[in-house]
Amino acid sequence: MMDQIQKRLLEEVADLHTVPEGAYNLRANGATAARSSTANIEISSKADGSGIDIQIKPGTKNESVHIPVVLSESGLRETVYNDFYVGADSDVVIVAGCGIHNCGVQDSEHDGIHRFYLGKNAKVKYVEKHYGEGDGEGKRILNPGTEVYLDEGASMEMEMVQIKGVDSTDRKTKARLAAGAKLLVRERLMTHGNQTALSSYVVTLNGEGASADVVSRSVARDNSYQKFDSRIVGNAPCSGHTECDAIIMDKARILAIPQLEANDLDAALIHEAAIGKIAGDQIIKLMTLGLTEAEAEEQIINGFLK
Repeated sequence: MMDQIQKRLLEEVADLHTVPEGAYNLRANGATAARSSTANIEISSKADGSGIDIQIKPGTKNESVHIPVVLSESGLRETVYNDFYVGADSDVVIVAGCGIHNCGVQDSEHDGIHRFYLGKNAKVKYVEKHYGEGDGEGKRILNPGTEVYLDEGASMEMEMVQIKGVDSTDRKTKARLAAGAKLLVRERLMTHGNQTALSSYVVTLNGEGASADVVSRSVARDNSYQKFDSRIVGNAPCSGHTECDAIIMDKARILAIPQLEANDLDAALIHEAAIGKIAGDQIIKLMTLGLTEAEAEEQIINGFLK
């Protein structure tokens, strides 16, 4: 059973108001709160208790897996390893994410390591949302690690979102793509106060026709700090694109490091990076419509991060 705080966190990170359909594993304060498998998707605990294995049968279509985590105890720290084995020709949605409520004086931390092994022509949409709240002095810390291994013709779309309340995060993602595999990443991030957010991607394109598109949009406010480090390695005739587009405000700092490495004559790789403040004419235009300056800023930021 989950209390009201945990249920609210669940809504924030997974848009869940009731028990989801399909396969799910709900984790609360370091323990499994609920679990369900289906005929095509089996969820089982690792033998050493460090996480779960998710087995998705070949050819599974139009099914979902929810594996959100919520923490509401101050001082709780955990590292969890979740492995996904997605069979050939599958097409599934996986929803993860973590929410932390900390009203105490001790730091609360969740480090989730997710490894995805996609079979030939498998397709996955992966949604990961992070959220923090609470008025305690203890920090809310999230350090997600993601590994993606795409077999021939496989594809994965990743939506990585962190908009509010996380004091410190170190997000590390790496991917290896075989021939014809595709990776699409859309990261949305906002920091405020004294928060720090480190985000790194290393994508290796090993097969002919492999492609990757890694795009981050972020807003840094107050005294926060962000670092975006994205590296695409082309080892075959392939295509890759990485982009960082950021808005900086107040006394925040942002460091963007896009990197490309071409090890094949036909590796076509592109990178882009842009950091700037909100244009004054945008704010003035919205203020002529009746908004205050603060309301105009919020409208621009919300539209930018959509």
